[in-house]
Amino acid sequence: MEQHSARSIRPRLQYLVALIAGGLTTLTASPFNWWWLAPIVIGLMYWGTHRLSTGQAVIKGWWYGLGLFGTGTSWVYVSIHDYGYTGAPLAVFLTALFAMAMALFPAITLGLYRGLVVRAWPPGALFFRGSLITALAFAGAWVLGEALRTYLFTGFPWLLIGTSMVDAPLSPWAPVLGVYGLSLITALTGTLGVELLRRRWLAGLPIAILWLAPLTLPQHWTEPSGNPVRVALLQGNLPQLIKWTEQGQRQAVNTYSALTQAQNADIDLVLWPEAALPMFEDQARPFLERIQANLSPDTALLTGILQRDDAGNAYNGVIGVGNTRGHYRKEHLVPFGEYLPLEGLLGGLIAFFDLPTPTMTPERSKQPPMQAAGLEIGTAICYEIVYPDLVANRARDANVLLTVSNDTWFGDSFGPLQHVQMARLRALENGRYLLRATSNGVTVIIDPKGEITAQAKRFTTTSIEGDVQAMQGLTPFTRTGSWPVWLMSLLLLAPALVGVGSRKQRQSVNS
Repeated sequence: MEQHSARSIRPRLQYLVALIAGGLTTLTASPFNWWWLAPIVIGLMYWGTHRLSTGQAVIKGWWYGLGLFGTGTSWVYVSIHDYGYTGAPLAVFLTALFAMAMALFPAITLGLYRGLVVRAWPPGALFFRGSLITALAFAGAWVLGEALRTYLFTGFPWLLIGTSMVDAPLSPWAPVLGVYGLSLITALTGTLGVELLRRRWLAGLPIAILWLAPLTLPQHWTEPSGNPVRVALLQGNLPQLIKWTEQGQRQAVNTYSALTQAQNADIDLVLWPEAALPMFEDQARPFLERIQANLSPDTALLTGILQRDDAGNAYNGVIGVGNTRGHYRKEHLVPFGEYLPLEGLLGGLIAFFDLPTPTMTPERSKQPPMQAAGLEIGTAICYEIVYPDLVANRARDANVLLTVSNDTWFGDSFGPLQHVQMARLRALENGRYLLRATSNGVTVIIDPKGEITAQAKRFTTTSIEGDVQAMQGLTPFTRTGSWPVWLMSLLLLAPALVGVGSRKQRQSVNS
């Protein structure tokens, strides 16, 4: 009886540990930035998983995901309740449903790890044939799980464990391996750290190498080119609930007109945020040209705006007036924000699902960089900035990065702060200045090392100014993207997968 009770308690303890680990992961991200917790989180998830059945490992992963997304993406409630005209009980239910659905990704990761790896190589007997292989395989499985979450269905690469390392000693790895490389190093630190605590001293060697190597990496992968460009980023801080009304349109025109006219004469580039004027480009063009007429002839103005074509398709775009060329249309749309999946079923069912703007169309064709004030600008609108390979693809042909966003949907929550943390990592990965213009914050200028050089106060109508430079050269990550890290993660899993095949072969012979 006592032995059965002990066995039944162990999985419950693992589930509790996983739930706590998920909450701790949120503390590694902005605004807390306790990056040192990240390897501990991985260690907690690795510890004891081999003692569980495959089904129990799936449940452990699910509890981790519930702790992570239940705390780290609690801002979903704000957008549903405050701006989606949804009552609190239903908003809580939808937010919980979202967290439970996203928790399936770490559940799959731990389930596959336990089902494939541990079954083939039970740890504990021999260091090189057991614990080391499973420690490496867990780290590889973790990163592949993050990659799966990035691309499966619409993708949600939010709160990747590597993002927390933007301010850590590991950050010099970012231009080499990108965010998934940081995740891999963090995961290896956690799993090998557990083996080190088990007095398998050799596990400390790769940890030391991974953490000391940044001291030998180049400090600069890209170099400034040309003269500094003076930029101004405007933050209108307009109320979201009336934005798409006639009153909201008038207020937007008046606000951004006044902010633009207040800029100094030495400004080369003025930036407005995503959908700064709540109207289509053809409706806004007269206002924009009137505002541009009051600026210096050499001053460029870029703004987020909705566009439409002759076929009636609507696009979320960025356009320019004055000293500019080209435009950009968003490629990766946000479900329930820019289009409605299963529209026939969900449309009209809940007020939150009734979009205040037309359903957007993604741009499918390849888009060259926009040109403004002598800069070649790679653009990512709002949510696109969280996709590292999408941004790296932009950076290959551009010398400055731009993202415009409307984070008003998330109120005074963690969401916008996490969002800007990911933008900082994109700047560091690609060695480019990154300009982030938002409706009510966080509006920032980020340098090629991922450091914020200018920042507007949130929830204020204001602007910031600063100098940026075109950067020449490509970082290793910009050249290759994430596939080398995904390949490394697969290679870490390879010995375990070979073990699965060998085990099946032995069982076949014995039978």
